[in-house]
Amino acid sequence: MKIRIVNHSSNPLPAYETAHAAGMDLRANLETPLIIAPGRRALVPTGLFVEIPEGHEAQVRPRSGLAIKHGITVLNSPGTIDADYRGEINVILINLGDQPFEIRHGDRIAQMIVAKHETVSWELADELNSTERGKGGFGHTGK
Repeated sequence: MKIRIVNHSSNPLPAYETAHAAGMDLRANLETPLIIAPGRRALVPTGLFVEIPEGHEAQVRPRSGLAIKHGITVLNSPGTIDADYRGEINVILINLGDQPFEIRHGDRIAQMIVAKHETVSWELADELNSTERGKGGFGHTGK
């Protein structure tokens, strides 16, 4: 699938780092370093603008290394980029760690996955078909 992209940063385009990777890294587009204090959040620009095809979305997800090593994650994970959005991709990061975290220009801050989605229309009903699970949820299996 080819997707149109505009890059207003000096960073390389998002790319798959391995042959079977699902996500492409997004990089920070910053003039000066940004420090996120513990418990604080920041909107980090990427300089990227994309034209996602109809019937698809781009999902912005955390990078596992940043999460485990520093407590940095995407606050609205996964963030959704809709097919009709044409603004800059920005990433909402939060520092759940106990130390300030510095982000510099070009740092890999999140990953992006392009996925198909369905558009649904609701069918109003008085009841639903029964299943073995039924209404059980939130640990109902005891596991």
